[in-house]
Amino acid sequence: MTPAEPSFTFLPGAGGSPVILHVPHSARKIPPGVRRGIVLDGPALERELDHITDAHTAEIAEAAARRAGVTPWRFVNRLSRLVVDPERFPDEREEMLSAGMGAVYTRTTHREVLRRPDADPEPLIERYFRPYAGAMTDAVGERLAAVGRAVIIDVHSYPTGALPYELHGEGPRPPVCLGTDAFHTPPELLAAARKAFGTIGETGLDSPFGGTYVPLAYYGTDPRVSALMVEIRRDTYMSEPGGAAGPGLTRLAEALAELVDAVSG
Repeated sequence: MTPAEPSFTFLPGAGGSPVILHVPHSARKIPPGVRRGIVLDGPALERELDHITDAHTAEIAEAAARRAGVTPWRFVNRLSRLVVDPERFPDEREEMLSAGMGAVYTRTTHREVLRRPDADPEPLIERYFRPYAGAMTDAVGERLAAVGRAVIIDVHSYPTGALPYELHGEGPRPPVCLGTDAFHTPPELLAAARKAFGTIGETGLDSPFGGTYVPLAYYGTDPRVSALMVEIRRDTYMSEPGGAAGPGLTRLAEALAELVDAVSG
């Protein structure tokens, strides 16, 4: 990846679609300059990527986009979340700082050292986090200008068993967890998601992960922006940790396409 090459891809959908499928954690790529700041050796880093990566979620979003009657837009992170996590607050507001997992992680999923304690996160935030946040803000603004609303569907996955880094891992771990926001997740969006993913199995709410992603420029202030996080338990579609996808991927793509169509009209 050259210095001028963006760390994300924004893939166009139908001009009249309000939906942005946001896929922030599907990639494993780490640029060489960033890799030098990670203390894990090669095998240990590969194991960590197996645990931390939301494997195949970009493929689920792509397959759903192909199946949807109204093609959604897709905003996909091309780099591992071990570079920066674009969904974290870049400051002390971030709850996951207590686990060493703010915008720039210093600890692994098993709470081991990932970066040296004196590592400065600011260069990574400046190079990767802020451009990503700005581009996602622009993407939402484009949908608002075009159709008067934006619907962000945040596509994630999570392991069947809780990992040590999880702050709320003791709660239910349903096949599909729906993360919500009191301001940005209207009842009709949640109802559509429950219906669409009901074919996969039980849908839970905000456990083991809660909340959803909205660019800070719109967060808590613009009701035209609605959002929902879809957290898919990995055993429903892949072999864990970090293995191949199975037939469950197609079923999930069909359910996600149903949700996209339900909220596109």
